[in-house]
Amino acid sequence: MNFKHFFFVSIIFSFVGFGYSQQGTLQINQDEKITELLRLKSNLSKDNKISDGYTIQLYYGELKEANSVIRNYNRSVSVWSATIEYETPNYKVWVGNYSTRLEADRALLEIQKSFPNAFVLKPERRQ
Repeated sequence: MNFKHFFFVSIIFSFVGFGYSQQGTLQINQDEKITELLRLKSNLSKDNKISDGYTIQLYYGELKEANSVIRNYNRSVSVWSATIEYETPNYKVWVGNYSTRLEADRALLEIQKSFPNAFVLKPERRQ
């Protein structure tokens, strides 16, 4: 079979395929709990509970000082949510949940105006 015959047969099969195409409708029945689970996952991600991304650490040490640092942060910056994380025997103050290092670095520039010792870290994924 030469190229002309192949081309001609290909065109005929293309038109035949268009002539026998099917149409239909699709109905999706989604459990209402899926929306609730997505909202819950989103909230956990915002609160640094699950993440493969980056965060900014403001403090590492005793609980009393960690509480003081988080209060100062909430008064001065508070653009990104801050949490206190416990790692035996110390407490950490973490800010934000950033999906990329670039996002975290941009936030760090703003945070370091009030907290010059702050730094970006990539925490281990929690179970």
